[in-house]
Amino acid sequence: MEISEVIGIPFILFMIFVAPIWVIMHYRSKNKMGQGLSDQELLQLNDLAHRAEKMADRIKTLEAILDAESPKWRSQHD
Repeated sequence: MEISEVIGIPFILFMIFVAPIWVIMHYRSKNKMGQGLSDQELLQLNDLAHRAEKMADRIKTLEAILDAESPKWRSQHD
């Protein structure tokens, strides 16, 4: 068996089976990236943003309570 046969057979198999699938998957992922977020992803993002706003409001409330009850609490934890 010559070296060209040893290298050539895997190369041919790669070009017939792997390369076309690789190219298709590459351009499919590029297409998805260009489309932006799906409807479900957009809903999840909006839900997370709403939860973050609620959490920020809760933190402000807790800080206000701590400021009223223990005005020096900030300097103790810095």
